[in-house]
Amino acid sequence: MRTPTEDLEAVLAEAVTAYRAGGAFDSLLASLEAVASSTSAERLIAAAEPYRDVPEVAGPLYERIVAERPTDARALVVLANAYWLAGRGPEVVSDLASRAMAADPGHRGAWHLWALAEAEPRARVARWRQVVSRFPDDDLARAVLADNAASLAGSAGDEEALDLAIESYQALLARATEPAQREALQNALRVLGGWRP
Repeated sequence: MRTPTEDLEAVLAEAVTAYRAGGAFDSLLASLEAVASSTSAERLIAAAEPYRDVPEVAGPLYERIVAERPTDARALVVLANAYWLAGRGPEVVSDLASRAMAADPGHRGAWHLWALAEAEPRARVARWRQVVSRFPDDDLARAVLADNAASLAGSAGDEEALDLAIESYQALLARATEPAQREALQNALRVLGGWRP
């Protein structure tokens, strides 16, 4: 005999399998809404875990979870990520990420989504700079900062952005241990060095 949690997981698995086999999105959504409306946030979180990176599933389930737990930083981040993957737009993602940051200022995922959601290149570089300042050991954030600064330097001829990109890649190179990673960083630095007037 299955437990209620196993039943919930089985219902979700059946709905997702039917959708992936060519079923209509409306049918998936109806199944998810039925499950979400009759299940506590705690049970939904556990049952939704295998689908956290499937926006068609995570979005509707986490909408219900966030409605019940509006200051749960992790839930806000999962919903923001689902919206980002589904193409819901930077405004809604930025809003959810900002709410998650307010709920838990140390939640790195919230900061990443907040920076990622900024559409304007110069402002996006400024946001990634804040993330790196807050989390100085976050090499992923530093790499994204370097990439965005290099892009800004290339598209706008921005020397400050070029300096920031070079500084960021140098910091990554100082910590890199993998030969392929070191080689890629050295190549990036060579290219950027050639951009200097």
